[in-house]
Amino acid sequence: MSSMSSNGLDVRRRRLLFRSWHRGIREMDLIMGRFADAFIQQLNGQDLDDYERLTEVPDPELWEWIIGEAPVPAVYDCDVLRNLRAFHRGRTEG
Repeated sequence: MSSMSSNGLDVRRRRLLFRSWHRGIREMDLIMGRFADAFIQQLNGQDLDDYERLTEVPDPELWEWIIGEAPVPAVYDCDVLRNLRAFHRGRTEG
């Protein structure tokens, strides 16, 4: 579960933080949740838009993009996804 308090976050960021930790597949909860804990406060308006779109992608599809098993459609190829992939690689290469 999130180590970050949602106190002080605006409604949109609180909703995205919650959604990141409640994906449905535990592995995705950990990937998205930890990323949100680390970066949700720093995301600008465009990044929030992009991250919100990513949270709407079904877990199996997003998982394949994150681990590099499937090509990322151009509409989802954004800085936030690239940062999420790099963050995940940093977490798993340990």
